[in-house]
This record gives sequence, structure tokens and C-alpha cells, in this order.
Amino acid sequence: MPQLVNHLREALLAGDVETTRDSNHGNAAAFAEGREGYLFGLTPLKAWTLTEVLAVMAERVGIDPDPERSTGVDAIDPHKTVAALTRMRDRLRQAAANRERVIVATGHPAGIIEVHLAIAAALRAAGCTLLRPAPGAMFASPGHYMGRELPLMVRYIAGVAVAAERGIALWHTHSPAGMRAMLAELDALGEAPPDLVVADHGFAGAAAAAGLDVVSFADSNDPALFIGEAEGRVRVTVPIDDNVQPHLYAPVSAFLLDGLIDQEV
Repeated sequence: MPQLVNHLREALLAGDVETTRDSNHGNAAAFAEGREGYLFGLTPLKAWTLTEVLAVMAERVGIDPDPERSTGVDAIDPHKTVAALTRMRDRLRQAAANRERVIVATGHPAGIIEVHLAIAAALRAAGCTLLRPAPGAMFASPGHYMGRELPLMVRYIAGVAVAAERGIALWHTHSPAGMRAMLAELDALGEAPPDLVVADHGFAGAAAAAGLDVVSFADSNDPALFIGEAEGRVRVTVPIDDNVQPHLYAPVSAFLLDGLIDQEV
């Protein structure tokens, strides 16, 4: 455990991360204002003030709760990261033991996807069914990329759903529309929804909004999933910088997958 805490600090996955106070404070304010792009498809059950949002983020992430401080540096408490990873690991072990049907998805195809790929491979090896609904389904992306709206599609990389610009490139996205399309296809085919969703951003938010069991990752400037957890709609949200160099997540994957297959059931 201390070794993982040290790695989180050294790799800037937690501790003094590169995500700024400006971003943390500004996104928390945008969430409190109800701006759609910051909700990840998971509209909160009540109105949240900026002070309340920051209080939740302080409790679950470790950032400064002061609503008056909007500049400077901020931090993710690595001990909170490890505690959340432990709870996620317990749920993954349960999924493996029961050979559950699982969707794995990420809006970060150049960062924390490394963990999603490892989870998908391990669950498959444990006998779980990795669902891949709606491959090629088109969906809208909120905001603009390089001055233009970017139509995206659902694409699977080793069983992990990502957002792609046709066959050209993989894109970072907060949109919940991809997961909505995936769940809609399962429903249209008369198939049961997944037992578990492992995801982030809008992929996680839309799944939680549909009432599914969700474990997720989120950065300190993305309050939606932490508020979802506080409201009892997301099982686990792990506070972590979600877009550093992919290889730096290897110890996180190793921790999550420890004992996943060779466990007593």
C-alpha cells in the first residue's frame, strides 16, 4: 500500500497533480450551475451549490473546499485514491467470481485507457462476458474540436468502448451519448443490461443514469461522478489524474487485478 501511494505521488496520478485549482473550481461552479457538458449525462437528484460541490470533492478527492479560492494549485489525496481503488477491486473480484456481463468504456483513449484494457483482459480471462453493443453507432459530441462539431462513433479496442472519428482517430469525450446508444441497442435486441459497467466521463454517467452498477475513474475537475457517488447512484468513483502517460498506470492496474482470478469463491 505505501508503495502504491508513493507511485501515485511520483507519477502525478495523485498528490500534487497537474490539474489546476482554476479548473477544479471552474468545473465545480459549472456543475453547480447545471451546465450540461459538466453533468456527464447524470443529472443530479437535487440542486447543488458551489460550496456543497466543493465539500463533496474535498471529502472524496482531497481538494481545497474553500469556495473563495479559485486559483493556484490543488491536490488529490493519494490515500483516498487507494481507498477507492480497494472498493473497486472488491467489485471487480465479485464480477469475476460470478462471471458477470460487463461493459468497459473510456473517454480517455490516450491516458487511463491502459487500466480499462487491463481490466477488460482480466475479466475476460476470468470467464466474464465483455459486451460490445452498437459498434459503429454515431453520436454527437458536445463542444467543438478545432472549431468544428465532431461526429463520433462507438468503437471497441480490445473490448473497451471508445469514441472514434470514423476510422481516423480516437477522441477524448465527455459525451454520454455513446453509452446511451450502446444501452439502447441492447434493449432493442431484447438483451439484458450489463451487470457491471467500468467506465469514466459520460460513458459512466449515462450508465449510472440508467440505474446500472457503475465503478468509475474521475479527475479532480470532474465532479459529476463524485456527486453521483454521494447520491448513491455510482458505486465507486476513483479520484485520479486520468490523462497522464498510459504506462504510468501499470501499478494501478496491478493493484486492481490482484487476486481477481485466483480467489476463493
